[in-house]
Amino acid sequence: MNHVLKYIIFSLLLVWMTMVPVQSHAQDTVQPPKKEKFDAKSFIFGHTGDGYCFHITEIHEKPVCVWLPVIVKCKEGGSWHCFSSKHVCELKEGETFHHKGADFYISPINADKYPGKLVEVKADGSLSRPFDISFTKNAFGIFLVCAFLLAFFLPAARKYKKDPMAKPTKYQGLVEWLTYTVLDGIIRPNIPEKKVKKFAPYLLTVFFFIFFSNLFGLIPFFPFSANVTGNLSITIVLALLTYFFVNLFGNRHYWKDILWPDVPIFLKAFPLMPIIELISTITKPFALMVRLFANILAGHIVIMVLMALIFIIGGMYGAGMGGVMSVVSLFMTIFMMVLELLVAYIQAYVFTILSSLFIGMAQQEPEHE
Repeated sequence: MNHVLKYIIFSLLLVWMTMVPVQSHAQDTVQPPKKEKFDAKSFIFGHTGDGYCFHITEIHEKPVCVWLPVIVKCKEGGSWHCFSSKHVCELKEGETFHHKGADFYISPINADKYPGKLVEVKADGSLSRPFDISFTKNAFGIFLVCAFLLAFFLPAARKYKKDPMAKPTKYQGLVEWLTYTVLDGIIRPNIPEKKVKKFAPYLLTVFFFIFFSNLFGLIPFFPFSANVTGNLSITIVLALLTYFFVNLFGNRHYWKDILWPDVPIFLKAFPLMPIIELISTITKPFALMVRLFANILAGHIVIMVLMALIFIIGGMYGAGMGGVMSVVSLFMTIFMMVLELLVAYIQAYVFTILSSLFIGMAQQEPEHE
């Protein structure tokens, strides 16, 4: 998703360049430099994956970036290292950054081992992955979304707490509308009314965190553009939170249906049904994790593929076809960006409604005639 605006502008420049007539000079004997082959894999996954800096643009072939802090602990010796990502992001091929007796570099995206990750080069030349808690793009994106949510919701909450009977402002009305849209449309239909107050804070937080993370990921410039919910580590944590809320707060009837279900006695003698039910408690959060991760990442990859087609077609068939492809890619990218706005809401809606459904099923009481 990074730098979509930059590539759109570059695409328009390609169209303009194809219209400029090229004059040939027979007396020129200087051979043009060989062009490097376009690496589509590095281009696509370098922008959709996590990173140690925000790449904004390039001026005179020098990258303009926002450097983030790198914080790692070496496995050998156990020493901590903290330095700017500029020292490792600007390294050329074969170079390493020496810091306090250790050598580091970022493994290329197309590497077989630790692609895109910071690695330590040992004295014998082997590579190892240090304990890495660096402040990466996704970590920055998480803090940014959390700060935005606090700044957006807390002022309205303070006004309601200060004077509950006062006439709400337009800002309070917007916050109230967003909150009750999720509360009445998603949470209350799936969770017993007595338990809504208990689980609503978590479900509301999850919905707005996912929704605004998706929206910020569509903005292609700093401080946004981090692919937060397209990172598997983050969706795993969100799914585990739902898993704990479902199983830690499940009532006796929920666990009875799992461990001692109402099935014929011969099925209870061999615990096949309890095993199946226990497995189902794991598959539910797994489905939440994969659905959110796959849909968000797929949308970002499609947009980057459309951008990469400009350079691929231009390299294969010349600048003329590259210019034509840039126009097609431009309109397809705009269409995908609009579609991703819809996906940003749908994925937050689906994750929240399934989480509330699973939590509600664990809170249901047995029905009596």
